[in-house]
Amino acid sequence: MTTQPSFVSPDAVALHRALFTLDSHIDIPWPDRNDAFEDTADRRVDLPKMQQGGMFAGCFVAYIAQAAIDREGHAQAQEQCLAMLDAIGRMQGIHNGVSARVCSAVADMRAAFHEGVLVVVPAVENGYGMGDDPALLKQFRAKGARYVTLTHNGHNALADAAIHRPSLGDGPQRHHGLSALGREAIAEMNRLGIVVDVSHSSKQTMLQAVQVSATPIVASHSCVRTLCDHPRNLDDEQLDALKESGGVIQITAMPAFLKPKLEEGKRQGFVTDLVDHIDYVVRRLGPEYVGISSDFDGGGALEDWQNATQGVNITAELMRRGYDKSEIAAFWGENFLRVLENAEQVAEQSRIA
Repeated sequence: MTTQPSFVSPDAVALHRALFTLDSHIDIPWPDRNDAFEDTADRRVDLPKMQQGGMFAGCFVAYIAQAAIDREGHAQAQEQCLAMLDAIGRMQGIHNGVSARVCSAVADMRAAFHEGVLVVVPAVENGYGMGDDPALLKQFRAKGARYVTLTHNGHNALADAAIHRPSLGDGPQRHHGLSALGREAIAEMNRLGIVVDVSHSSKQTMLQAVQVSATPIVASHSCVRTLCDHPRNLDDEQLDALKESGGVIQITAMPAFLKPKLEEGKRQGFVTDLVDHIDYVVRRLGPEYVGISSDFDGGGALEDWQNATQGVNITAELMRRGYDKSEIAAFWGENFLRVLENAEQVAEQSRIA
């Protein structure tokens, strides 16, 4: 069952459906149910919902929860990560009137869009999925992965996380940012054309990643700390470093990251809250450095952006605030695609060299 979008103007609907709209962070169910082509009530994002809502592209992530940093934990994480990327790789073809294609190059994404084919972009959430072996990154890339989130909640062998896990034996820090392995992994990601994602990373990790990476970094699902003081958000120093790298912050639909909890009970978030964070980044950095993500099926959802059918509500709010077509196109995908293209160019130069 889908949720119908609230009323928006025909102009907003027309603009939304004309744009390359990309949601940069979507979780998949695991174990895999092979239901991506079904309109299922318990998935906020499936391919029919994307088609109905004019959402043309999504980064679907192989999310690996942090566990023990040892041989057994790494082996299990590696096996699961590869299996999840295989499941994402099956999200293509024509079924139930929906056409989708897994794309790992920006040129292929644009070609699919012009053909009216939905775009599936694989990614990995948590460098724990590679364990302590950077050679796994080559396998991730071969399966289409375009970014790897360095950490999740809890430190791993690559880097410190923004939120440590005492239940896993974490102290506030493990490596004081990146480990030597993390630096090696970033160099290999640069060589392969995999973008470095700093969402979930500690401030030290993020700032060091900017310095180490030869390509722009991305925060695939984060918000602005000045507006909501949460450790998962980026403060002004981090935002400035992000701009220096040429990267992008993808504002995400997680109420806890969008607004402070002012009273007891469930915290509600709305599209207006998400666009407040976009406004802040535009004022501080410019419109080239911000995008949009949902974190759907990983905890994200707003009262008026409940699933992939309702993205037009964001377009309508951006229009209401006076953003023009080129700016809205930049937020909805063009800024993120620029980062992916830059990573592809650096990888090609590395291959030639």
